[in-house]
Amino acid sequence: MKVSDAKLIDLPKFLDRRGNLSFAEEFKQVPFKIKRSYWIYDVPGGEARGDHAYKENKEFIIALSGSFDVLLNDGNDKKTFHLNRSYYGLYVPNSLWREMSNFSTNSLALVLASTPYNSEDYIFDYSTFKAYCHEEK
Repeated sequence: MKVSDAKLIDLPKFLDRRGNLSFAEEFKQVPFKIKRSYWIYDVPGGEARGDHAYKENKEFIIALSGSFDVLLNDGNDKKTFHLNRSYYGLYVPNSLWREMSNFSTNSLALVLASTPYNSEDYIFDYSTFKAYCHEEK
């Protein structure tokens, strides 16, 4: 996969004086079947999350509260996405290295995943990731 395959997707937004509502549905806004969801919160200042790639898993990341950056890397190109609105999500294809950083106070990241948790799907070493990218081509 290439960094250019990642994209921000606008989510439906219903404005109401009582509070706004947005949602995401599999195969509509989220371009895969959702098999797992998790959230990242209470990240201490200056800390980062991620620093890995998935062989198969795809993700859809939403900043439900606050803001953070997602740096994607395909082994050649890099691109940073700043997530700070709950009405759009970032589609992250498999086989991309991802780093999440610059979490604001009280930020909340919701991650929708295409596979159940599988420790064998992770690549934690960047050199191994680079070799994996080369094998894929």
